[in-house]
Amino acid sequence: MSSTPAEAGARIPRRAAVLALGLAALTAAGCTTQSNDAPSSADKAADRQLLQIPAADRQAAPDLRGETLTGEQTALADYRGKIVVINVWGSWCAPCRAEAPHLQKVFEDTRDQGVAFVGINTRDATKTNALNFEKNFGITYPSLWDPAGRQLLKFKGTISPSAIPSTVVIDAKGRIAGRALKALSETELRKMIDPLLKEG
Repeated sequence: MSSTPAEAGARIPRRAAVLALGLAALTAAGCTTQSNDAPSSADKAADRQLLQIPAADRQAAPDLRGETLTGEQTALADYRGKIVVINVWGSWCAPCRAEAPHLQKVFEDTRDQGVAFVGINTRDATKTNALNFEKNFGITYPSLWDPAGRQLLKFKGTISPSAIPSTVVIDAKGRIAGRALKALSETELRKMIDPLLKEG
C-alpha cells in the first residue's frame, strides 16, 4: 500500500527521533558492537565517563570541607597522605543505589591500605532521606551534606563531577588522579585505586 508524500514526510521525523533516542541510549550504556579498530562514538563516551590521569598531568584537588550528614566537620586536607575516593550521590538516584554496595565493599577492603572514602550527598531536600540511604546500604564512611552542590562547584576548571553518581579519586599527594561519571562496579573502582596503591 503506497503512502502520500505527506505521510512519508511525517514518518521521517519519527524515524529520526527513534534513531536519536537509540543512539543516546547506546552512548549512555557505553556499549559497542563494532569489531574494527576505529573507536566508536560509544567507545569515546566510555572514555569520557572513566578517566585516569598520569601522575605528571595531575592537578591539586580543591579544598573540600564542611559538615557531614551526622553533623561533624571534615575536610579533604584531613586525609593528606591517603588515597581518597570521593563519591557524589543522592538518595533519589537509582544508579547510586546500584553502586553503593560496591563502594562500601571496596572501602572495607582498602581502608587498612591507606585508602579513605568520603561521600558528597547532593540535591537531597533533607538529611533524613540521605541518612536512611546510608543505613539501608550499610555505608560507614562520612558524607558531606551538600544539597545545593556548592562542593561540586569547587571542581570547576579541573574535572567537574557533573553527573550523579560520579566519583573522583585523589592520590596520596592530594592531586586528582581519576574520575568516573557513572555508577561503578567493584572491578572498575579497584582499577582506579590499585595503580595509586602501587605508586607508594
